[in-house]
Amino acid sequence: MSTETSPQTQPVENRIADAVTSNDVVLFMKGTKSMPQCGFSSRVAGVLNFMGVDYEDVNVLADEGIRQGIKDYSDWPTIPQLYVKGEFVGGCDIITEMTLSGELDQLFSDNGVAFDKDAADKIREANG
Repeated sequence: MSTETSPQTQPVENRIADAVTSNDVVLFMKGTKSMPQCGFSSRVAGVLNFMGVDYEDVNVLADEGIRQGIKDYSDWPTIPQLYVKGEFVGGCDIITEMTLSGELDQLFSDNGVAFDKDAADKIREANG
């Protein structure tokens, strides 16, 4: 008899930790990267999509345990939440500020995360 557990029966903290540590970039969001379900999630996913970042999206609306669990895991009260190389980066306002200041580019570069620098520059030009 196998003692393995399916992903849905693992404790929420383990499922979150697995997502955060097994992907270079993870966005916990309402909806998916192709169909965000709130404006804040849409903004962050839009930035990542436009910049060509390869990231894992986790739809918190599909799992109430994850929806509350991610807030406890990060000690951050809102969604979306972006993680890079296992570290919590921030929510919508922080990601927006980091994108406009160039800090997000630097974070991706420092962590070996591929992104389109020209696209990042275009975001800044459009919002400058």
